[in-house]
Order: sequence, then C-alpha cells, then structure tokens
Amino acid sequence: MERKALQNVFGQFASGVTVITCANADGEPHGATVTAFTAVSLEPRLCQVTLTRKSKACGYLTDAPFAVNIMAADQLDIAMHFAGRPADPGPKWADGPTAPILHGAAATLSCTPWRSYDGGDHIIFIGEIVDAQASGKPPLLYYRSTFHDLGEPSVNSLWTLSADDPHSGWFDSTTTFTPFHIAESQTA
Repeated sequence: MERKALQNVFGQFASGVTVITCANADGEPHGATVTAFTAVSLEPRLCQVTLTRKSKACGYLTDAPFAVNIMAADQLDIAMHFAGRPADPGPKWADGPTAPILHGAAATLSCTPWRSYDGGDHIIFIGEIVDAQASGKPPLLYYRSTFHDLGEPSVNSLWTLSADDPHSGWFDSTTTFTPFHIAESQTA
C-alpha cells in the first residue's frame, strides 16, 4: 500500500486537535500540533500522545512533563501556528502545573512522564495526568485533511448509549415505573 493511500484511510477518522506543550532545552515554552491523542486509563490517570521522531517536540518530551491543550473551535490560528504557520499575534501562554499551557483551550491535561514506546516513525508518550481543566468551549476537529467544528448536534445524540431511548430503547415515552417498596406493599 502506498503511503499516501494509507494517509487517506487514516484521514477517514475524525479526531480532535491538540497542541502538546512543554519546555525546550532553554526552558522556553514550545508546542506542536498533534491529532494523535487518546485517553488511556482512569486509574492510573493516563493519556497518550504520538509525535513524529523528526519533530523538535519529540526530543523535548523525552522524560519531561508536558500538557495536552485540546484546541477550541475558535483556535484554528493557534493550531496552525504550532503546525508551522506562525500566527501574529502568537499564542498566549500561562504557567501550568507541569508545563506551559495555552489560554483559551477547550480543555487542558497537565502530565508528568509515565512511559514512552517505539512507534515506528513516531514515539508514543504516555503521560500521567496530574491536573485536568475544561472550559466548556466546543473543540476543533480534523477530518480528511481539513479542520471542522462540531456543528449542530443530531436530534438523537442526547440519547446516545441510553437504554431508555424512546426511538430504539427499552421503554417508550409513556412508560411509568412503580418503586419496588410500593409494588411489594400493594401485593401483600
């Protein structure tokens, strides 16, 4: 399979957009736009980011604390800034619990290094989450090599994973329930 064909297949998976931030060798804030991010575990609290071996950030993350800044839908310019197209004005930084963080993100996870693994032309970094903050802002998404926002939710999205969905679940909207203690006293 050709590399480009595989990239196109990978592009069928919509993902969030993150900027992984850390300090460089001089202690200055540094960031890289990354879509290869995922939650790993709730106990211990772990997440994963995958960076290409050729990136500067990959070298800075080895055994170093970092932050995962989940970009908000209005932060396309910041995502592009850290993807190699500098924005003017640049990003607004803040001191985070473990590493520099970006203002205005949809969410931020501050991590200490936990493990790293060989991932072929990438390195897989697992961070232990020591602090997590969410702003409530909608996220920026990436799909088929293009940035997107969530758009309007579908009508049925509120019922996702709910067993009492009136359209396809166990119970319709007219179903009522009698608590066990009342039902038992009525049959006695």
